[in-house]
Amino acid sequence: MPDFSFESQFSGPVCGVDEAGRGPCAGPLCVAAVILDPARLPPGIADSKKLTEKQRFALEPEIKAAAIAWSVIEISAADIDCHNILRATLMGMTQAVEALSPVPVHALIDGNRCPPLSLPATAVIKGDDKSLSIAAASILAKTARDRIMIEMDAVYPVYGFKSHKGYQAEAHIEAIRRHGPSPIHRMSWATIRAVMPVEAGAAE
Repeated sequence: MPDFSFESQFSGPVCGVDEAGRGPCAGPLCVAAVILDPARLPPGIADSKKLTEKQRFALEPEIKAAAIAWSVIEISAADIDCHNILRATLMGMTQAVEALSPVPVHALIDGNRCPPLSLPATAVIKGDDKSLSIAAASILAKTARDRIMIEMDAVYPVYGFKSHKGYQAEAHIEAIRRHGPSPIHRMSWATIRAVMPVEAGAAE
């Protein structure tokens, strides 16, 4: 379970940074940064992947209310296609940290690579399972993205975004075959290119 041991190594506010949505072939990438108050740590914070959707949405307002600062950045499918997913992720992480006030003294980044920042940072592999700040960021990123995909389900109901959130579920791939890609699909994804109808390709 994540704890506050990474954060306690530094004197001053420390932020955790994580993203949601690197893998799907539709929808945005959401990146969150969170500075937790060590005196007000909401119980139940864990890696978002180990929580149910109900648990994540219940924790989201608690994290936001108790945090010293938080931010969520959305990177569109079009921007992902333009920059590629790695550059889009690092760009979103930079923006998320820069949006925080107060400015943290250190950033804990989930993964094995740090984005370009004006402050020191540490990459923590599987950080959402080790650091409470990163785990909190993972929850805010995941709930923000899920909310967007639920909204997109109403806009583009044929794809079933509410159920699979843009991941490559069999029903999702079949919907792309039948209807072509939507404006929120990531056109650079091999999955999309492989199943895109000839008509949709000709219309591009």
